[in-house]
Amino acid sequence: MVTNKLGPPGNATVGRTTAASNAGRDLLNLAQLRAFRLVADLGSATRAAAALFRAQSAVTRSVQELEAALGVPLFDRGPSGMLPTPVGRAVLQRCERIFAELEELAQWCSARQSRRRPAAEGTLPAYLLNTRRLQLLVALARHRHMPSAAKAFGISQPAVSTAIRVLENGSGLSLFHRSARGILLTAEGETFLLLVRRALNELRHIPDDIAALHGKIQGAVTVGALPLGRTLILPRAIARMSAEHPRVRVVTDESAYEALVAGLRAGDIDFILGALRNNDAASGLKNERLMSEDMVVLVRSDHPLVQASNLSIMDLREAQWIVPRSNAPARALFEAQFRRMKVKPPMPTVETADLAVIRGLLVSTDMVAALSAQQLHYEVQSGQLAVLGVQLHNTRREIGLTMRASGTPSPAARALIDAIRLSVVEATRTVSIAAG
Repeated sequence: MVTNKLGPPGNATVGRTTAASNAGRDLLNLAQLRAFRLVADLGSATRAAAALFRAQSAVTRSVQELEAALGVPLFDRGPSGMLPTPVGRAVLQRCERIFAELEELAQWCSARQSRRRPAAEGTLPAYLLNTRRLQLLVALARHRHMPSAAKAFGISQPAVSTAIRVLENGSGLSLFHRSARGILLTAEGETFLLLVRRALNELRHIPDDIAALHGKIQGAVTVGALPLGRTLILPRAIARMSAEHPRVRVVTDESAYEALVAGLRAGDIDFILGALRNNDAASGLKNERLMSEDMVVLVRSDHPLVQASNLSIMDLREAQWIVPRSNAPARALFEAQFRRMKVKPPMPTVETADLAVIRGLLVSTDMVAALSAQQLHYEVQSGQLAVLGVQLHNTRREIGLTMRASGTPSPAARALIDAIRLSVVEATRTVSIAAG
């Protein structure tokens, strides 16, 4: 199943895809997971209870309730103590990511309060261990409207207000403020929300991690789909993966790159596919190059210029150009073709990245467009469009995956990434044949 999700870039900070699907959904209990993690680290419920200042029976009950929720045992219990099962070890790995995010949040909140003693490393305050409370924060940030957030969870408006008040009192921060546009996050609330979203998005992967251990790949994967990956690579990869893993649901997000990066950092987007940007070590992102491709000049197949010989870019200065938007890397590459000739780039007739618009204009007018041949591969293959024999210089773009450097992809995301790598080989062969 493939779902297309396109939302306004301005909503990127509160999540349009995965975070929305988490609203009202029962995720695992964070307090129970913390008890499980301590038992696994210390080897017994008794030692975990002492570390948590709780009764052993309460810790034992938390672990049993977590096992009941997951439907599998997490420990082998014996005279030597409690040892995680293979499933328990998988859950523990995901817990490390979840609690790393929440512990970072606790440290950050503590550092913002000059009168408070800094939180000890590895400690988690109780106000951050209520899963539903954190989900309500995400919902309110998205809806910007208290009644709407309450309706999403089937609870009262005062219950939402109480949950937010607990988070604000616990953190010592003001997370929201009222404005003419509704209830909006403060600057501190934005950072608080980012780490909460990361933790919740890691939390939702646990059932899928367990299913993968039993040979079942399931769950949802959200792909940030940039133009250079949409036409050939991604559709083929989705088809390949869906045939092998029909229980996986794919969501594509075609927002601008900056919005996709915001979603990627929060874990709402699993990875981005398309033209790579330069990411330094401080960005928290990593790139995987898959292929490269040059730009070409496209026109309709019966365009007057198709029969022209020895065309140069200078011959097209007066043409009606369809070009990428001004902040797109491809736009700079297009304009560089003229600047290297010491002339001013032509004023574009249309600025767009929408392939449907570009396709419609090219087949029905004498306009010309500079873009990757892969983006309109099927139109060229069918004879609707033609590639002009105009040499462009230094327009090669690297195409690949952008992921969080510290993230652990879900089984569904890993399956789609593997399918993408295989599809790139096919796409490269296809484009080479077409160019020949």
